[in-house]
Amino acid sequence: MTRALVVFAHPVPESFSAALHGVVVETLAERGWDVDDCDLNAEGFQPVLTAEERRNYHDLQCNADAVSEHVARLRAAQALILVFPVWNFGYPAILKGYFDRVFLPGVSFRLERGRVVPNLTQIRRLAAVTTYGGSRARAVFCGDPPRHVVKRALWHVTRPEKLRYLALYDMNRATDARRAAFLARVRGEMQSL
Repeated sequence: MTRALVVFAHPVPESFSAALHGVVVETLAERGWDVDDCDLNAEGFQPVLTAEERRNYHDLQCNADAVSEHVARLRAAQALILVFPVWNFGYPAILKGYFDRVFLPGVSFRLERGRVVPNLTQIRRLAAVTTYGGSRARAVFCGDPPRHVVKRALWHVTRPEKLRYLALYDMNRATDARRAAFLARVRGEMQSL
């Protein structure tokens, strides 16, 4: 049985992102996967890296103490699925804080002779499900940082067999039909992830 960690980052439970999150969790559970549903806002995750955490960032003996539960959940995962909106061409602050506080040396990567070596290679499937207020062209013009972080940085520390980046662009003008089609696409991708 595959264990999936679904990390959800949106504060509004009636949002379209919440609907996407629901489809992801439901579809994976229907497949018989063991789903660890991590709703960062509902769980009250504190995204701010403290001064003490930054001082201990490279101390492998204690750097993960403050977020040990989240580290354990990440290490137990064989699949990592992120569900979030893109705001101002970046992640919501709570998700960025999750990366800052949980993807630590010794957790997501190791430093060997000054080089980053992947440390989450038990994660064989990686996916992001997201929405952008603007068009794809606008996102590309701005460099599309969320896409690149998933497909480059997160890929590098996991080295998954399967990687999906599912994005609905131009959400500000999306019709009910476009949103429904994207929900169906997400369901289909989660069935084959």
